[in-house]
Amino acid sequence: MLYRICHITEYLYNAPVSHCYNLAHIIPRTSHRQKCISTDISINPTAAFKSIRDDYFGNRAYHFEIQRSHKKLVLTATSKVETREQFYDAKLDAGTTCADAWQLLSYAKEAEFLFAREFLLESPMIKLQSALREYAEPLFTPEKPLLQAVMELTQLIFREFKYSPEATTIATPLEEVLEKKQGVCQDFAHLQIGCLRAMGIPAKYVSGYIETLPAPGEVKLVGSDATHAWVSAFCPGQGWVEFDPTNNCIAAEQHVLTAWGRDYYDVTPLKGVIFGGGESPILNVSVDVARI
Repeated sequence: MLYRICHITEYLYNAPVSHCYNLAHIIPRTSHRQKCISTDISINPTAAFKSIRDDYFGNRAYHFEIQRSHKKLVLTATSKVETREQFYDAKLDAGTTCADAWQLLSYAKEAEFLFAREFLLESPMIKLQSALREYAEPLFTPEKPLLQAVMELTQLIFREFKYSPEATTIATPLEEVLEKKQGVCQDFAHLQIGCLRAMGIPAKYVSGYIETLPAPGEVKLVGSDATHAWVSAFCPGQGWVEFDPTNNCIAAEQHVLTAWGRDYYDVTPLKGVIFGGGESPILNVSVDVARI
């Protein structure tokens, strides 16, 4: 599938900002299931300095600095991306069992296992908790295929949690999300990652976009025309497989990947430091995902 994605971020400040230094993850990355063909970025006011580099996780990190006074910042990223279905070596109900995965992840020395183990550790927004293990543990029986167990966890979160933008903020801790059983795609991704890591399964946070074309009479997928988040879990012998707990599915062609990391903190679409600006700036985000 070929997509054109336009992502506009606008900040309106209550007082002038004299300088700002920013980091954006808005350039879709090329992966095993997608290719970023091009990205054009415009900034208003004009940036005095800008650069692109690969960060620790291989994402395209865009740095820019504005050195003139301004009360409004608009960042527009327009990308062309080609996506395809995920491919892995077995069906969900076959392949590596949970028991085999735990053993391999404990003892294997190959580079892919050493890299994967980094995603077993705590991260700034995902702390390992016994409650997360207790929530997921009944699904991860030793003889069950690991990917089947991960899909069942995806389904469980979808079934038991309500999508509610008013229920949480970026800073809402996981224990509160688990207790209230409400949140947004970021919360559900963090929850599933926390459960997987607590069960000894490496998991990444994936940020990006989702395009939906619902059939007549069907409900449109949550996350359409907005930034979105989902999960990538590591299965020995089958690699990294992406799951979307918000929409109860495996990530497919409609999921356009921007970046991945340990949690949202690593791949925030735009963050930085400003001098001035007053309190409580207004943030407006517009995303358009269209087939070409």
